[in-house]
Amino acid sequence: MAAGIGSRFGGGIKQLAPVGINGEIIMDYSIHDAIEAGFNKIIFIIRKDIEEAFKEAIGNRIEKICEELGVETAYAYQELQNLPENVDFPTERTKPWGTGHAVLSCKEVLHEPFAVINADDYYGKEAFVKIHEFLGNYTPEKSHEFCMAGFILKNTLSENGSVTRGICKLNDCGQLTSVHETSNIVKTADGAAVKEGEIYSTVNPEAYVSMNMWGLTPEFMGMLETGFEEFFANMGEKDVLKAEYLLPIYIDELLQAGKVSVKVLDSHDKWFGVTYKEDKEYVQQSFARLTRDGVYKENLFEDLKA
Repeated sequence: MAAGIGSRFGGGIKQLAPVGINGEIIMDYSIHDAIEAGFNKIIFIIRKDIEEAFKEAIGNRIEKICEELGVETAYAYQELQNLPENVDFPTERTKPWGTGHAVLSCKEVLHEPFAVINADDYYGKEAFVKIHEFLGNYTPEKSHEFCMAGFILKNTLSENGSVTRGICKLNDCGQLTSVHETSNIVKTADGAAVKEGEIYSTVNPEAYVSMNMWGLTPEFMGMLETGFEEFFANMGEKDVLKAEYLLPIYIDELLQAGKVSVKVLDSHDKWFGVTYKEDKEYVQQSFARLTRDGVYKENLFEDLKA
């Protein structure tokens, strides 16, 4: 998912910020890790207005690499006007409709079990391997069995401002029982807290969080389309100019209704991402270290072509 406007990154397209030693962006590393894990199709979810910049920064290059590796590439466009038939477009709306709508934008090009990731998050290799293994067991009879990469909250916080995370609860079998989208989480001396004005409410820094890395089935697309219709039908007093159809919230609704199950897959890799422009230096240093340590080649995709 790369259609976000990047407002907290100073108005730029944060997903396209170079962070690797050769100018790679975070997506380069995610695509590398996905292909290495066994995924063989990449769908970029973007907006039409960033298409030229996106293809110049990564799209054209990745298409060529994927062609050499026998990996399919496709584009899906998250457009504000792409709404259910009975919904009138609110012309003053400028904000994207959210991550649920982003994935729904793929319905014409997505027909297989799939993983969802944010373009501006680095997840590490382990999570891709585990999700690919989980999806490899897909059958139509298991169409309601999903998975999620679970990260520890304290390892996902920014030094430079608040973040939004889906705080998760699990049962004894490692199944997700709820996910609560929580905004304004900040790093504190004691761990983490939700900041509302000058009031800080402590949050368990060891809690699992969703970083929007899901393993989902093709049947989920039909559920997602129904959910988007319900999103508008239940708008109520919410501001239609700001309300978002968010993937974690909708999956939680399905969980609470007993319609799906979600296996939480432990990831021990360190997550990092560019939420604020001040995060960029740390991310650059992290990728330089991963390259020095041999996790990645200096020529990133070289090992996949061997």
